[in-house]
Amino acid sequence: QPIKEESLLTGPLEPTNEPYAIAKIAGIKMVEAYRSQYGADFINVMPTNLYGRGDNYHPEYSHVVAALIRSFHEAKVAGASNVVVEGTCTPRRECLYVDDLADACVHLMKTYSSDELVNIGTGEDITIAEFARVIAAAVGYTGAISFDTSRPAGTPQQLLDVGRLARLRWRARTPPAAGINPPCQAYAAAAERTPGNNRESQIA
Repeated sequence: QPIKEESLLTGPLEPTNEPYAIAKIAGIKMVEAYRSQYGADFINVMPTNLYGRGDNYHPEYSHVVAALIRSFHEAKVAGASNVVVEGTCTPRRECLYVDDLADACVHLMKTYSSDELVNIGTGEDITIAEFARVIAAAVGYTGAISFDTSRPAGTPQQLLDVGRLARLRWRARTPPAAGINPPCQAYAAAAERTPGNNRESQIA
């Protein structure tokens, strides 16, 4: 089921995501305190998984979309016949293009002033396997894709309820097939500028 804004702090945190979740919750509570104590017109937003230009492509510390962009690009350059993706890739993820996030934030600053948190997302999810195929096509990788089911699969689904944002007359406009092209192109250009061992430090 999509996650509603009201569900924050109503259940246990996902163990592998706990430190990151606690940091986000601390930020949310800080904004609430500034509003209460100083009357500051701050608002809280909760974005879903993001992708786009300027992402972190580090081989160990990147998130799933950036990691897949790097893997498929390197496989294409190397002429590899197969790319192994960790996990079963059946988990579903909601992914939002960063330009849509920026647009949503500007829209909220113009139209919203409340202490209630607002989810920002597309309201739709996609399996990691499906997104992997979208990325492979954007990169130009034409080899096989296999899945290492011995690796952790992660949370089965991450999907936000974006009804509150929709009632404020905003919806995401960029589907994955369109939004994935700019970061793929940016990564490829950066990799060409920094070939060999220096690439990781330059574009990670």
